[in-house]
Amino acid sequence: MSSFLDTMIEQAAADKKTIVLAEGEDERTQVAALKIVKADFAEVILLGDEEKILARSPELSRVQIIDPKNDPLSEVLADELYQIRKAKGMTEKDAEKLIEDVLYFGGMLVKTGRADGMVAGACHSTGDVLRPSLQILKTAPGAALVSSFFVMIVPDCPYGQDGTFIFADCGLNVNPDANGLANIAVSSARSWEALIGSEPRVALISHSTHGSAKNDDAGKVVEATALAKELGRGLAIDGELQVDAALCPEVAALKCPDSPVAGRANVLIFPDLDAGNSGYKLVQRLAKAEAYGPITQGLARPVNDLSRGCCADDIVGVTAITCVQAQTIS
Repeated sequence: MSSFLDTMIEQAAADKKTIVLAEGEDERTQVAALKIVKADFAEVILLGDEEKILARSPELSRVQIIDPKNDPLSEVLADELYQIRKAKGMTEKDAEKLIEDVLYFGGMLVKTGRADGMVAGACHSTGDVLRPSLQILKTAPGAALVSSFFVMIVPDCPYGQDGTFIFADCGLNVNPDANGLANIAVSSARSWEALIGSEPRVALISHSTHGSAKNDDAGKVVEATALAKELGRGLAIDGELQVDAALCPEVAALKCPDSPVAGRANVLIFPDLDAGNSGYKLVQRLAKAEAYGPITQGLARPVNDLSRGCCADDIVGVTAITCVQAQTIS
């Protein structure tokens, strides 16, 4: 377990939050729940069929388990869901049906303050996880859009902050325009401050460095950089920067010696989802990096997605991060 994750767990334990693990019938989720209970850094609510869950993991009898299909709370949450969504055309019957879905039920637990955050995605796509959250929780005050990031921990790496980075957006926004990219950059800087606690140095990544190429793709990053500097006054932000210029002091000294970020970046903002998703997976697989995420930013309350290829320890890590995010909101 990385020192970053140890720090997240320690910080989570200092002010314990209640987190919904929506996919309670999944074996990895059950193993993760047991680890969380043992580490004692969060209260856990598991969603699913209690009989099935306890048949596989009887030790989970000490954890709160709720089955949305037969719990009395479902009627209450269905009515509250209807009140939230009726202006969008939802009927009471629609709400009663949807609340049986663990993702809608879990989202409503968070919305109504019965839980502080939710983690899911081991068995559901990103779209399935985030759709209920966007409908129920909405965006945070001041947030222009919801985006995602990965915390990357690269072993034996001299770059970033001792090999620690945030990569964004790697899981949600397919092709953000310049304004969207600028908002992702500022949100990611704030997420770095909340989770890592040191100064973010944000590089907007391109195939071009400070005008070395002239085309629409590079131009979008140039425009986004200017907007991000306005939105995030006081933050260290620069672009457009190639990856080597963003990370390597020697390259930065040649290509952009006056940059406040180049050669020292710890937050990398990719121009689109193709670049971001491919970038994090390359680093994860080739550099054997730990990748925690996609972590959601910009929602009113934290709901975080998992890769469907995740393991139990990934779920533990994302749960700890979700706790820390919830602490910053409350």
